Amino acid sequence: MEKFFKLKEHNTNVKTEVLAGITTFMTMAYILAVNPSILSATGMNGNAVFLATAISAGIATLVMALIANLPFALAPGMGLNALFAFTVVLGMGYSWEMALAAVFIEGLIFIVLTFLNVREAIINCIPIGVKKAVSVGIGLFIAFIGLYNGGTGVVQLGTPQSVPLVLGKFSANSPALLIIIGLVLISVLLILKVHGALLIGIIVSTLIGIPMGITHVPTEWALNFNLSEIAFKFDFSKILSVDMLVVLFTFLFVDMFDTVGTLIGVSTKAGLLTSDGKVPNAKQALLADAIGTTVGACLGTSTVTTYVESASGVSEGGRTGLTAFTTSILFFLAIFLSPLFLMIPSAATAPALILVGLFMMSPVKDIEWNNYLESIPAFFTILMMPLTYSIAEGIAFGMTSYVILHLLTGKAKDVKILSYIITIFFIIDFILKS
Repeated sequence: MEKFFKLKEHNTNVKTEVLAGITTFMTMAYILAVNPSILSATGMNGNAVFLATAISAGIATLVMALIANLPFALAPGMGLNALFAFTVVLGMGYSWEMALAAVFIEGLIFIVLTFLNVREAIINCIPIGVKKAVSVGIGLFIAFIGLYNGGTGVVQLGTPQSVPLVLGKFSANSPALLIIIGLVLISVLLILKVHGALLIGIIVSTLIGIPMGITHVPTEWALNFNLSEIAFKFDFSKILSVDMLVVLFTFLFVDMFDTVGTLIGVSTKAGLLTSDGKVPNAKQALLADAIGTTVGACLGTSTVTTYVESASGVSEGGRTGLTAFTTSILFFLAIFLSPLFLMIPSAATAPALILVGLFMMSPVKDIEWNNYLESIPAFFTILMMPLTYSIAEGIAFGMTSYVILHLLTGKAKDVKILSYIITIFFIIDFILKS
């Protein structure tokens, strides 16, 4: 493990990495319950989707661990699954088989773009000020996820109505009370410098939730290993229609910049960025994402992407692929121990996510706030991520404002050509959504 994952080089050890991997899994295990719930609205078999979710997450995260050696976990993305189910299938009237075909094509396109270094070039052309802001924006975004999902359930991409006033919803068995208990517990552990504070907080909160009626102890261990109803069920008959081209573009756009944003933000927090602001092994990390999406589509689930909850493991000291390897193993184990993992309520993981938001804020001090060409795009990046409930939208606002401000202030030559091209795509996307 020392040689393969280069633990000493990253100033870490096996215990730290394993604890970090467990923490990452705990904070994103909700996807095992949520993804089947969302995709089953299209008529897909929920038990089969659970299996596809666990396997695709396990494979993609394992690839991340072994070829990129980065502490990032992957799974079918929130927002992308809502886009799949509620927009493409239920909204536009296409079959889920056709939507899966679009996801499959997306994965293949990403594999090609990764080998051509296009996606890596996109990461490298993002201004350093925006890169620093991405980490901060993700911090607010992930805290928002914790506050909102912990008390009210799932929020669809871009449609949060309002953040619940957690403090105003106290009762003896309310999720809000459990969130506050968890926040206090983890905060005390962090102040006392207890290693594994986030993981301890999640486990203790889960146990406290049992007498409160929030944590539901499983009564049966029924397993379903049947993927035949959804695996490889592609429908390519109308894949070249205008609507489906728009859908494919949307899948590509959201996944690309969600992944780019997560890689930059979490790498910044972990101190993994190179001296010139590049993500190490970015090509391999993006390849893991592309392979995950392709494999996930074959198994029968929506787009697989890098999870912002990886920040929780990084906050526990995770720095190498051993963190991701641990998370991957837990996804595979979840297939056999699904009732145990699914009993963890969102109110128990919410405090960890909220405080991870705090950890992600530190790069804000490195932004040159007096240099408005840097600080204004950075500000828009930070602001728009939680407001739009999208990492991709935050980057879009930051990059677009960066390019426009340089054009209007006579500094157009300081902007890379690829930045202009990307901004044009952002503007097209804005127009299509309006």
